[in-house]
Amino acid sequence: MTDVIDNRAAHRFELAVPGGTAIAAYTRRGDTIVFTHTEVPAALEGRGIGSRLIAGARAQVRAAGLKVVPACAFVAAYLRRHPDAADVV
Repeated sequence: MTDVIDNRAAHRFELAVPGGTAIAAYTRRGDTIVFTHTEVPAALEGRGIGSRLIAGARAQVRAAGLKVVPACAFVAAYLRRHPDAADVV
């Protein structure tokens, strides 16, 4: 998911898509990323953009050897639906 970027200055992962940018806000605590909020432009909801965003963020978190705390309900639901992601929780 190379289209997902980690905007560290804004503390969020971003996925630019036609019609806007989806974001997954986080706070960093040592070797842990706490996802606090996910937002997809309203006109683009229900098209899998949030899932693409979290999949890309998860891949980057995994590659960096970090762990995830899913404080955001969307991220928590995504991780439940994708048991292969359990290694980052």
